[in-house]
Amino acid sequence: MRPPVRVFHEGAPVTESPAHLNTGSHDRPVSPELSRFMAGGWAPSPLPPSARAAAHDVTPARRARLSARFPGERLIVPAGELTVRSNDCDHRFRPHSAYAWLTGLTGEDQAGHVLVMEPSGPHAHEAVLHLRPRSPRADGDGEFYRDRRYGEFWVGRRPDLAEAERLTGIRCTRLDPLGPPEGRNAATDPELAAALSELRLVKDAWEVEQLQLAVDHTTTGFEDVVRSLPQALAHPRGERWIEGVFGLRARAEGNGTGYETIAASGAHACTLHWIRNDGRLDGSELLLLDAGVETDTLYTADITRTLPLSGRFSPVQRQVYELVLAAQEAGIAALRPGARFGDFHRAGMRVIAEGLAEWGVLKNAEGDLHRRYTLCSSGHMLGLDVHDCAKARAETYLDGVLEEGQVLTVEPGLYLQPDDETLPAPLRGIGVRIEDDLVITADGARLMSGALPRTVAGIEEWMSGLLEDGHA
Repeated sequence: MRPPVRVFHEGAPVTESPAHLNTGSHDRPVSPELSRFMAGGWAPSPLPPSARAAAHDVTPARRARLSARFPGERLIVPAGELTVRSNDCDHRFRPHSAYAWLTGLTGEDQAGHVLVMEPSGPHAHEAVLHLRPRSPRADGDGEFYRDRRYGEFWVGRRPDLAEAERLTGIRCTRLDPLGPPEGRNAATDPELAAALSELRLVKDAWEVEQLQLAVDHTTTGFEDVVRSLPQALAHPRGERWIEGVFGLRARAEGNGTGYETIAASGAHACTLHWIRNDGRLDGSELLLLDAGVETDTLYTADITRTLPLSGRFSPVQRQVYELVLAAQEAGIAALRPGARFGDFHRAGMRVIAEGLAEWGVLKNAEGDLHRRYTLCSSGHMLGLDVHDCAKARAETYLDGVLEEGQVLTVEPGLYLQPDDETLPAPLRGIGVRIEDDLVITADGARLMSGALPRTVAGIEEWMSGLLEDGHA
């Protein structure tokens, strides 16, 4: 006989009714007298009449393009739900990128909200936002001061329905606790998911401006990191010091980081997504810093620099770095409208394979054996997501052609594992990645992150100047 089973599970997305008060186990009941007292005596506090959502002027055209793809069908695009981090603490909420792109709403107050595109004719839709409006102060449930998850006095003010309509230009209605009937417990439709990615492949001018802003703030964050290297080198977890310095800039200038910062020193740089960031820094080694600021409108940069912690590359570090840089230059040169998306990757990997053959690591440059040392592709689309438009069909993205207005990264790397006996001992434990953000133009590509140096001489001079500033 099998024994009885008890299962404990915590941390699932929150889907309870907004009328349910998340009061916590240590809260006391509210007396009728306090309830009446809290319900009155509040001055009007409307949102400023000029307040508008991000991208207010361009979201109607985006919704129209989506509408044209699905005539006569009801389309449901949720912002997403809160998820428990620990006990009664939620993870910081960020609305789904497709929802943000269609509505212009990017705040943490969007948890649980749903955009519904209702068919309004054979070739048109009406957008309706189902949202949780501001709690009335006379509400007998006292949500505004009692509800820890949604209450205004706990997490901040939400717009009322009229304010939300003015913010977005979209008709707004009170959220049904269970959401639109067709959306309850429904799985994501792959065709809709693909369309919402493919429609975002080409950025409009406003989006490119936001991405450039993200890049510019990221550049400042990298400068902050270099200035902080003396303190980071002295700390037993210097990688985490670097992560914190960059994170400060990201939160000060935008919504935060667009992804978990990779601050990988020494052999940690051979782990592609090293986000533990708990290592000590060694002045004789390299630091691979892969980081991006996400703007308040949720567009993120994605930049990597590999820096000598001493301020100067050693001969073997320079050897590896310059091969990766040559691969990146070849990849960037392959970017232009009409080129295959994969062309820049193939151009860079050809340089890597030839270089490894010249070093004697490979017998020749043919085949794909170089992938032992490169591990992954060398670029991706960039936008609201760091790996943007990931649900797009292969024929429109990975196997597609580049178009003017697309923004992408070029990021070749060499990851020479510390225990790889196919490598000469001096090369083992060196990881180098160089990553930049570019927008496809009419005749090529514009380097958006060009303010950060990429050459050996340029990096050494840049670091020297910043470290001198730090001592001044």
